[in-house]
Amino acid sequence: MVKQAESPAARLGFEQGQVVQEFGWGDDVDDALRSDLESIVGSELVDEDYDDVTDGVVVWWRDDDGDLTDMLVDALTVLEPGGLIWLLTRKPGRSGHVGHDEIQEAATTAGLHATSTFAVASDWSATKLANRGRGR
Repeated sequence: MVKQAESPAARLGFEQGQVVQEFGWGDDVDDALRSDLESIVGSELVDEDYDDVTDGVVVWWRDDDGDLTDMLVDALTVLEPGGLIWLLTRKPGRSGHVGHDEIQEAATTAGLHATSTFAVASDWSATKLANRGRGR
């Protein structure tokens, strides 16, 4: 049995009691990952219409979803300073894959930068986005 600390959802760094907002939900998201995230935080993920402060954001993103920069700016709207931002994109070779260069460009334009990427589910990769430090 895999310990929760070793699960892909646990690697995202969310904790019990945090409010996590989800953007880009669709029929193709990984339901097991979502369920694990909800178990970790102890509640359902809140949707795109949630307008109170959140501790973290999970964005499911595919190549044909529109403008990634706009999505990231929207995701930052109610995020607590220092909150976690994870961009979940389709793995290379999967329909809807988004390249790292596109992710980095959109993140930079939104005032963020990509810090790490890992496989989070069978069809999805997770890229952690963080606020750019001063002087960058």
